[in-house]
Amino acid sequence: MQEDFEKIVRIFSISTIRYILFAGIPFVLYYVISSSKSHKAKIQGKLANKQDYKRELAYSLQMIFVTTLIGYFILFTPFTAYTKIYQDVNEYPIWWISISVFICLIIHDTYFYWMHRLLHHPKIFMLVHLVHHKSTNPSPFTSYSFSLLETIAENAVIILIVLFLPMHKLGIILFVLVGFIINVYGHLGYETAPKWLRNSFLFEIINTSVYHNLHHSKFKGNYGLYFRIWDRICKTENPDYMKEYDRIQANRFGK
Repeated sequence: MQEDFEKIVRIFSISTIRYILFAGIPFVLYYVISSSKSHKAKIQGKLANKQDYKRELAYSLQMIFVTTLIGYFILFTPFTAYTKIYQDVNEYPIWWISISVFICLIIHDTYFYWMHRLLHHPKIFMLVHLVHHKSTNPSPFTSYSFSLLETIAENAVIILIVLFLPMHKLGIILFVLVGFIINVYGHLGYETAPKWLRNSFLFEIINTSVYHNLHHSKFKGNYGLYFRIWDRICKTENPDYMKEYDRIQANRFGK
């Protein structure tokens, strides 16, 4: 029992440190230090208020606690025997770890798109998704600000993944870390993408901070998490996205 408690505390501590580093540091850089250069990258002309930040931090702690329990469940309980998690790094080629992380991102993006659209159904939105959308002008702290029901729904994907996809513990850690970093970027409130992205093939595929910010300010469209693919296939992409993206980048780099 003591050993189990120590594992939970360790996972919670690591998750909290990760949150402080990858959400807290960007918040300090852009919202506290806030140089004139970063102002040019601001997507919305206003800032959220302190009550928004406090609410987001409170729900983020809840999110961290739930992810801790799920992490403990899939890694340290008898449930592990039913998963495809492997311990020996040599059981699969070493390159499989990187490939498995990429596959996870594709699976997660698909899962998230359809779950996200469901959460915007009027009968579900107020009960489950409203907490997240109280942040109409998102900050890095918004990335983990969810109701308890949505927190569970958000994290269920990792359980599905480890049931069917061979994953080393390192791959799981990298997937969670990469996903969180992208999530923070999507909620940053500032566009930090390089100038060259606009004319590359990547722009046609991946989301940007402007992309997800439009979802928070308009409430509809741009449901994808990492990629634009499902929004484009299902014609749910905000028609003003490219115009808004170009406006922000012109403000940053000049026309």
